[in-house]
Amino acid sequence: MSTPKKPTRPARTSGPAKAFKKPAAARKAPAKAVGPRTATSAGPRTTKPVVAKPRAAKAGQDLALPKAPRNRVKPNVEADVAERLHRVVKNALDDLKAKDVREIDVRGKTSITDLIVIASGTSTRHVKSIADEVVRAAKLAGLPPLGVEGQREAEWVLVDLGDIIVHVMLPRTREFYGLERLWTVGDDVDTDAPLAG
Repeated sequence: MSTPKKPTRPARTSGPAKAFKKPAAARKAPAKAVGPRTATSAGPRTTKPVVAKPRAAKAGQDLALPKAPRNRVKPNVEADVAERLHRVVKNALDDLKAKDVREIDVRGKTSITDLIVIASGTSTRHVKSIADEVVRAAKLAGLPPLGVEGQREAEWVLVDLGDIIVHVMLPRTREFYGLERLWTVGDDVDTDAPLAG
């Protein structure tokens, strides 16, 4: 015996379809733009180009356009280093009370250095202390010496700083070797004149 089948609803093929009604809040106005994207009822979503706004000036700050750089003259770095080294040597000799300091400009006479500085100490201990102070000050200034000679005997200590060579000597040693006379032969310079500056 077969069981009766439930009747199925026939699909609607004719007749008006029920219209879908939107809620009242949705019918009032088209959607407003949120952020850079906009939605319109007429077309697809589009994006607006983002334009950067000028930065607001802080109190006391001028937002004028930057000036074009001028043609700057490059500083003579080599001359600056030589001047700084010269100041360092003079200050170190002054700090340790070096006696009878002389400077001899030897540019054009030799290629090993530009300036020779000769100073005297009152004893071997004083000579060594003066030379040590010159070395220490030069290192602190970032201009370490190329070499130091004669520290053990300390009768004549030579500190080679490249552009400047410093001779620190006992008075009797200085008189015996006569470096001032040696480097000023033919010059119209009074070697007994004290150091300027």
